[in-house]
Amino acid sequence: MADENIRTAFMEIQGRIIETTGKLKQVQSQLRNKESEKKRAYLTLEELRQLSDDTNTYKSIGRTFVLEPKSVLMNEQEQKLKDSEAAIASLQSSKEYLEKQMAEVENNLRELLSQDPGLARQIMSMTVM
Repeated sequence: MADENIRTAFMEIQGRIIETTGKLKQVQSQLRNKESEKKRAYLTLEELRQLSDDTNTYKSIGRTFVLEPKSVLMNEQEQKLKDSEAAIASLQSSKEYLEKQMAEVENNLRELLSQDPGLARQIMSMTVM
């Protein structure tokens, strides 16, 4: 009976580890994307600042380019920069939360394995397919 409870607990912990790992990878990927978006907006803004105000500037819309005033393009890039920074802050806090959750699940697994050394031996003898 106790053996069955330990196996059930192990399966639950294993599922939580897989789920948390997947979420953590997804958040890290989103974080990388937002950081590159932020960098692109920053670099574009820096290039726009170097141009004189009377320079013709164009905005890419699909496969066409539309004439836009420099101020409009600068406002759009500044907004993208702010949005990216806000998203990065949010994703960073999500990442920290998931890392804490992962550490907690790993501690639960260690505790479970220390309670039943036989289970630890069975897990170590299993082969991954």
